[in-house]
Amino acid sequence: MLRRSKYPTFFKLMTIILWVSMIGCAPVISKQLREQVKPNITAGDVLKNPENYKGEMVVLSGVIIESENTKEGTLLKVLQRPSGLREKPKDVDTSEGRFLALVDHYLDVSVYAKDRAVTIGGTIQGMRTLPLGEIQYNYPLINVKEIHLWPVEKSNTYTNPSFQIGVGYLYW
Repeated sequence: MLRRSKYPTFFKLMTIILWVSMIGCAPVISKQLREQVKPNITAGDVLKNPENYKGEMVVLSGVIIESENTKEGTLLKVLQRPSGLREKPKDVDTSEGRFLALVDHYLDVSVYAKDRAVTIGGTIQGMRTLPLGEIQYNYPLINVKEIHLWPVEKSNTYTNPSFQIGVGYLYW
């Protein structure tokens, strides 16, 4: 009697798991757009002197500071953050600066709202000077070709307000 081996099924299952996990790690900006980005151009270079890189394709990550619908489209003010896995902005206290991202169509500013993480692929259009507090700030302007809005991460911290102690809360 011929006995079937259980190993081929195991290897098929492992291949499927590996394939699915690789898809889950894919960057959110398309390969076609990423291939147009010059690897020697850093976010810091672009944010310090956008005029030198006018017309170049970039991929930048950050957190939305403000969003506004204008006649040109939706304008996002973004605080740049270094990107991590899948081009997601890291939750760190470092930044190379701010930039403007202009999307040529309507985005709901209630969804693309303050503190939402985004990854943007687009063309550097130059610089736009806008007020920032009491100063004038030179923002690099990116014409958005692709944008990815990262989901809001839920906190697993549980607080019970009935155990308020002084100014803080007791966390269980």
